[in-house]
Amino acid sequence: MTGTPRDGGSDPAEEPVDGPDVPVGTDADETPDESDADIREDAARDADDGALADAGLPTEGDTPADSAAVRTAPRKASLAHRLYNGEAGLDVVGRSRFWYKVTAVVVLVCVASMIFRGFNFGIDFEGGNSFRVPASTSQLADIREAAEEAGAQVSTAQIVGGNTVLLRTGTLDNAAEATVVSAIADAAGVTDAQVSPESVSADWGRDITDQALIALLVFLAAVVVFLAIRFQPKMAVGAIVALAHDIILTAGVYSIVGFEVTPSTVIGFLTILGFSLYDTVVVFDKVDENVKDLEKGARMTWGEAANLAVNQTLMRSINTSVIALLPVLGLLVVGVVVLGVGTLQDLALVLTVGLAAGTYSSIFLATPVLADLKAREPGVQALRKRVLARRAADARAAGGATAAGPVASARRARPARSATALVDRDELPERPESFEQVESPASVTRTATAPKPGARPQRPGGGKKRR
Repeated sequence: MTGTPRDGGSDPAEEPVDGPDVPVGTDADETPDESDADIREDAARDADDGALADAGLPTEGDTPADSAAVRTAPRKASLAHRLYNGEAGLDVVGRSRFWYKVTAVVVLVCVASMIFRGFNFGIDFEGGNSFRVPASTSQLADIREAAEEAGAQVSTAQIVGGNTVLLRTGTLDNAAEATVVSAIADAAGVTDAQVSPESVSADWGRDITDQALIALLVFLAAVVVFLAIRFQPKMAVGAIVALAHDIILTAGVYSIVGFEVTPSTVIGFLTILGFSLYDTVVVFDKVDENVKDLEKGARMTWGEAANLAVNQTLMRSINTSVIALLPVLGLLVVGVVVLGVGTLQDLALVLTVGLAAGTYSSIFLATPVLADLKAREPGVQALRKRVLARRAADARAAGGATAAGPVASARRARPARSATALVDRDELPERPESFEQVESPASVTRTATAPKPGARPQRPGGGKKRR
């Protein structure tokens, strides 16, 4: 009869299973039972991949090593994500010479085109005559040929509004104008009354040019005064350099493409200068914010603080330019393809080129010019020496590790680990064994000898008493 635990018997559930005895405390004793492994395998088979990944278990078809590598591998953020968060870390100010070379090449090409190719000024600037006649696209070539045979020098011939032909010619007197009107009417199959002639004097176009130049000079003067008062004179110099780049680039593109320069071009030209200045002021405002109390901390140089401001406002400038370009491109498509209006084409082209040039100059030209001008100041040079000296001291304190400069990112970087923390524990040298000999109590027992008669008793070790 089997007794209960109280009677001193053993419970059947607690009876040992037949098998070899395992010593307690050995490696075999700590090895899990096969039944436990089967239970875990069944539970893992019933769970989905998401639950296994959250629990840190391997999924089906993966080895534990592969799953551990997947869990520990950091995800590399895309360029768009890093740009959006201000973590791209572009060295714009540090590579200023590269941007200067690129800008110089583009500017030289534009200047050469303006000198040797010139501009295609419209009738509003050079003077002349224009003729509008109802006609279709198929009649455009015949109408232009008839006007040239009548003695007119046709500069442009295009379809406007979908059903109207617009001809622009050189200056004609009254008799020549009447002859051209009759020739155009016959080619289009309409009466002379349906042709709308118009003459523009060259003096009117010259007045437009003079007024545009005066407006440009007043605008630039107001920009210099505002930036010098609001920020500092060197920022005004950087902004003027960026505006000059935008002016030359936009004018050079018009010269290279050969588009007609009209009053709409002048309006768009002044508009893109305002946009370029707006984007530059936004970047300069961030630069002014970053350089405040910079000398107290001495953690980054003036150029690094300016480069940080560029990275912090980079995505904002890109988004602003893209949003501004979308309606301009829509204006270009609708005005040229759908309506065939040359005025919209001229306005859309100058806005497209100007917006792109203004975005480039505010990021890659204005701020590097400002940083190079500030680098010549004695205070900025002294700050740079203090920052470099502090980083050298931090590098020596960190065990010789090179102290990197501040990351040009909108996010604050984590502190770098020391050189010792980066070494794997398995690669550390083992602790040397101690060969210190431990003496027995008998060996450290001192034997006291009796002093000689008349002599003072000596201290242990023969030391003299200090007074």
